[in-house]
Amino acid sequence: MKTDSAPLRGLRERRGSPWLREADARPVHTATPSPGLDAAWSAPGAFPTTVAPTTALGAYLDWWMNLAASPAKQLELATESGRLAADTWRVCSGQSVVEPLPQDKRFADPAWQAPPYHAMAQVFQLWQRWWHRATTGVPGISRHHEDMVSFAARQWLDMVAPSNFISTNPVVRQRTVEQGGHNLWRGALHALDDLQRDIADLPPLGAENFTPGVHVAVTPGRVVHRNRLMELIQYEPSTPSVHPEPVLLVPAWIMKYYVLDLSPSNSLVRYLVSKGFTVFAISWKNPDSGDRELGMDDYAHLGVLEALDTIARIVPGKPVHAAGYCLGGTLLSTVAAWLGRQRRASLKTLTLLAAQTDFTEPGELALFVDEAQVAYLERLMSRHGYLDKRQMRATFQLLRSNDLVWSHRLRSHLLGERETLTDLMAWNADGTRLPYRMHMEYLQSFFLRNALARGEWRVQGSPVHLSDIRVPVFNVGTVQDHVAPWRSVYKLHALCDAEQTFVLTAGGHNVGIVNPPGNPVPSSYRVHTRHADDPLLTPDEWLQATPLTAGSWWEAWSSWLAKHSGRRGAAPRMGLPGLPADDRGPGHYVHQR
Repeated sequence: MKTDSAPLRGLRERRGSPWLREADARPVHTATPSPGLDAAWSAPGAFPTTVAPTTALGAYLDWWMNLAASPAKQLELATESGRLAADTWRVCSGQSVVEPLPQDKRFADPAWQAPPYHAMAQVFQLWQRWWHRATTGVPGISRHHEDMVSFAARQWLDMVAPSNFISTNPVVRQRTVEQGGHNLWRGALHALDDLQRDIADLPPLGAENFTPGVHVAVTPGRVVHRNRLMELIQYEPSTPSVHPEPVLLVPAWIMKYYVLDLSPSNSLVRYLVSKGFTVFAISWKNPDSGDRELGMDDYAHLGVLEALDTIARIVPGKPVHAAGYCLGGTLLSTVAAWLGRQRRASLKTLTLLAAQTDFTEPGELALFVDEAQVAYLERLMSRHGYLDKRQMRATFQLLRSNDLVWSHRLRSHLLGERETLTDLMAWNADGTRLPYRMHMEYLQSFFLRNALARGEWRVQGSPVHLSDIRVPVFNVGTVQDHVAPWRSVYKLHALCDAEQTFVLTAGGHNVGIVNPPGNPVPSSYRVHTRHADDPLLTPDEWLQATPLTAGSWWEAWSSWLAKHSGRRGAAPRMGLPGLPADDRGPGHYVHQR
């Protein structure tokens, strides 16, 4: 087994911009007159924010100046202010004039129906409605700035919601009276513990109950290949016979790989093994400052392509069912297109799990990606050579601040209740870093330039086009995904003529994927296969034409894989000759902090 990889191929040749068009060969990193000074200024404490200050100021000025230049919008808001005043008067007289949004559970407790708390909740929701009108539909403002201003208004409103304060939350007041203030004492201790853990970068309380290799990531297997970027794990068969074509799982490297191998009851790896598949999975290294120059091409070569080469030695002559999750799916789609262009028959099928290939509508993450913010992130990363996991965590918490920040603080700090950690929550707290070069390439080329969908991306120096994907595709989107919206995931239909089976499943980016059969929470999905000569439906047309099916999409996928596999036979050998006896799964990289 390899313990060291060959020197990074082509690294010195990539001083230009292989991910750009030849006619637009700009350096991917804009040179600055004094990068050292920029890095020092952007050190922790200089700009401790998730959003670039210049971008935030520009968005605010764009909104304010266009609002000031639009008498029609001002008249609309004046009319809306009159409606706000009239509705507030009705609310004060005991009426209900507005319904909370379906996902807003802050005022669901019956205690909010008693005065004066009912009026407080209603007035707050009226102000939400007013600010939505004020920050949307302003003539002349750019779409990106409008989204940012509207998002900022929601953040401020979430922060000042009456549910966040002792004096205005009837549930907290009632609990405080019943417990003689002990809930607030426990909450203060919880807040202190949270602060200490944040400062020391420690996992949340209870994460010790979900240690990889002990409680999670326990499907039997062994590391069959290791290089400087990944470990390849092969899992032991659990059935008398197996399908001849193996499955390769390519997870995202934003988080640890074991989201696909959590507890035995919700492990996708264990499920596939139980269905008679030989399963391999990539476990990515957690990059450090020495990995700053690792780029997307290195993840393709040292990751996916080396994994395929290793599998070909273990299971010779059999093409692979390759499946990529999130960013791993985006990477895998580039490799699949490159393999198709090279006429290499390495893949049997391609599965993408909540993975985007067209970034024209990338969802709420686009709020944090524009030219100014990418430059700001570049300065932040240049000091250490990577994007810190806490920076990413802060971004995702902002996207769902009501659920991940304020609801947590209400429950833990005011009600004095500690939330029971689940395996998925513990995994979500086990973050990783992103190499400087890779992250810059991803933001500048995929997000800002949409280079993959436009056929401008390169793998090992050769351009790739998604239309070169020839193998059947199983593409999964999730209904409530804020990272990879399902309508964005669906766009692959217009970029690739291969047979595509599209699945839309209940849940969000993580829960929708980790969705095993027999889950106590009922689930459902829609599935439809489009052949090359079928008409292309819009997402809404597809939604209307595709019936809902109760259950887990895992069952539909395993049936689809079996349909595209050969007859079962003897299981292949475990790994290659000469493997060390102690190289058991889940390997070493998963434990890196």
